[in-house]
Amino acid sequence: MKGTVTVDESLCKGCALCIPVCPKGLLRLAGARFNARGVHPVELLDPASECTGCQLCATMCPEAAISVYRAKQAA
Repeated sequence: MKGTVTVDESLCKGCALCIPVCPKGLLRLAGARFNARGVHPVELLDPASECTGCQLCATMCPEAAISVYRAKQAA
């Protein structure tokens, strides 16, 4: 199953708790930009569409800044 992650950068405090729980290693801190809090927010780096939508990152996020979406499988 394919998934994707969106991050509400205004809520992200850059704690990076979500990064080590991603089984595919697809999350990282955005090194090139800052959010309104002055921290590097988390971003999804998934050029090969490897995200499974497992929701571990969203579960770990203390700010509820991460939303996970799964694509429906064709019948």
